[in-house]
Amino acid sequence: MPGKEKDTLWTRDFTIITAGSAVSMFGNAMSGFAMTLMVLDYTESTFLYAVYLAVFTIPQIIMPIISGAFLDRFSRRRTIYCLDFLSSILYLAASFILAGGWFSFPVFALYVFLIGSIQSIYLVAYSSFYPLLITKGNYARAYSVSSVLETLSAIMVPAATFIYKQVGISPLLAVNAVCFFLAAVMETRIADGYETYIEKQKETEDSAHKGRMMLRDIREGIDYLRNSRGLTAIVMYFTVSAMVYGAANVLTLPWFRSNYSNGEYIYMIVAGMGMIGRAAGGALHYRLKIPARQKFRIAFFVYIATAVLEGVYLYLSLPVGALLCFLSGILGVTSYTIRIAATQSYVPDEKKGRFNGAFNMLNTCGSLAGELTAGWLALQLSPRLVISGFMAVSLLSALVFIGGSRKEVAAIYNVEQ
Repeated sequence: MPGKEKDTLWTRDFTIITAGSAVSMFGNAMSGFAMTLMVLDYTESTFLYAVYLAVFTIPQIIMPIISGAFLDRFSRRRTIYCLDFLSSILYLAASFILAGGWFSFPVFALYVFLIGSIQSIYLVAYSSFYPLLITKGNYARAYSVSSVLETLSAIMVPAATFIYKQVGISPLLAVNAVCFFLAAVMETRIADGYETYIEKQKETEDSAHKGRMMLRDIREGIDYLRNSRGLTAIVMYFTVSAMVYGAANVLTLPWFRSNYSNGEYIYMIVAGMGMIGRAAGGALHYRLKIPARQKFRIAFFVYIATAVLEGVYLYLSLPVGALLCFLSGILGVTSYTIRIAATQSYVPDEKKGRFNGAFNMLNTCGSLAGELTAGWLALQLSPRLVISGFMAVSLLSALVFIGGSRKEVAAIYNVEQ
């Protein structure tokens, strides 16, 4: 298998996929935040902002579970770079259209729905292909790198805000189109030979109709998840967590904009401390190795602590709130690294697509429920109160799902990867 003969993390192909994902992440961070500002500026409505987020989220309910079964039989590598090329075309087209000053929320919602569909398929393909490029013993380091890159891409948000205020959305979409194109070109250079699961799946094929075979694959993926109490507990907790943070994402930026002059900049400073915390935590995890026997205890503590910190920081002064966001960022990347390294090393290669598809689908359902519920509740209650209520739900779910399946979850987390 290409690149697997070395123990080093930084093989040729891991370096390529890391560089490609970094380029696309930075471009997406710029255009994504600018698009949220554009929606708020054009509609001046928190409810329509929630609708915009929901329309982006809806295709991520069904696409992951279907694409997961597909990607366990076909090339994830080819899917990744083809979708990046397609994204490049779509962002370039949107840039030209919006450059003329034309905007229609229904048409834009349809465009966002298409982008959401592409990104949901891409996420399953990427998350299922990425671990195949990681050499043995380097899972935690690899995912700390991924987390740091994702966090550092947030530094483009201030730049995006400045450019958007000066020249509008069109140049940012054009830059994103270029980023996707460059990422796709790099990804075509990754060697063949990693996707041995395709041959394993071919051995199970019969004369059944392709559609029935796909339905069987989906059912097997769901059965695999359901038959593992530990995986089920992890997925259920993160589904609730996605609901909670979906609600927070809907309410936090509008709250800052309505309570402070130039609130989007204050939001970026406070939330940016969380990003700095994630970057610091990722760098720490790259250098330090958590003892396997301690991973469950640390993760369980993190799930509880982050719910508390995120639930109270909006009630405090800006410096204290920023500090709590920094601490939450460090804890959050710890949670991410432990969970994703453990589950991706635990699930067999030939089932990764279906597992990641089911995980992403359930997380999307949770996020959508949180976005829509929060948008409605904000019409009746204080946004800060709504966010605190959702964080209390997150804390309770950690106690019920993770604490209630301590032995089974620990068996997945407390393993050397």
